Amino acid sequence: MNARSALGRFGETVAARRLTAAGMTVLERNWRCGRTGEIDIVARDGDVLVVCEVKTRRAGAFEQPMAAVTPQKAQRLRGLAERWIHAHGGAPPGGVRIDLVGVVVPNCGGPLVEHVRGVV
Repeated sequence: MNARSALGRFGETVAARRLTAAGMTVLERNWRCGRTGEIDIVARDGDVLVVCEVKTRRAGAFEQPMAAVTPQKAQRLRGLAERWIHAHGGAPPGGVRIDLVGVVVPNCGGPLVEHVRGVV
């Protein structure tokens, strides 16, 4: 595993802990759909299915994590959410929401985490 993928895995672990602390249930991590892509975290928030994109950056990086979700990325996330629902028996009663968790890892101290609900 290279440093970039290790940083990403660390961010996903931090994000999963944050979602769990917020009362969500993590159903799956790193769900892959062939060559279409990957959902970082699939969770349940009450009766809502949450597809969560996690972006992790080191402090001082040029791009902030929240800026990384482009319209193209949002479209891909919607498509992946549809595929996950199809593969797992249909949409839950509360529908589907796409969230973003941004994690910034400083040079010292704990990571800074921002969770934005319903980004796309």
